[in-house]
Amino acid sequence: MGGGAYPGFSGDFLLKNRLGFEGELFWRGSQNLYGGYQPYRPIFYDFNAIWAPRLTKTITAEVMAGIGAESLRFYTAYPTCDYFSCTNYVSSNHFMGDIGGGIRYYVWHNAFVRPEARLYLVHNNAEFSSGHAVRYGVSIGYSFGR
Repeated sequence: MGGGAYPGFSGDFLLKNRLGFEGELFWRGSQNLYGGYQPYRPIFYDFNAIWAPRLTKTITAEVMAGIGAESLRFYTAYPTCDYFSCTNYVSSNHFMGDIGGGIRYYVWHNAFVRPEARLYLVHNNAEFSSGHAVRYGVSIGYSFGR
């Protein structure tokens, strides 16, 4: 699953004492090859508890942990159709837990840049030799009601 760009979306809602909820969806931007021949794409989505303590006026830390799923889409040469739609892939879904964190640096008013890291612990990940995946990245975002 390594390498490649993983675009995605995330959002959080902070309650009292800078604790709250967070959700995210990330997918591999391009297909990779499974076993050297089968095109596939991993998709990660999860829901987390988040703690976001303010360190300085322009820096906020983020620590989060939660549960979600990994969906592996294996692409086929021929579409499969049912009563409602047609798809050209077969999915293999796995329950997962995740833990991670990041540092928000507010560059202009409520706009921020966030380097981040995530560890995904995938249950019964039989398609790969390991039950975990790591994602490092940089996000650009905006805070409402900061």
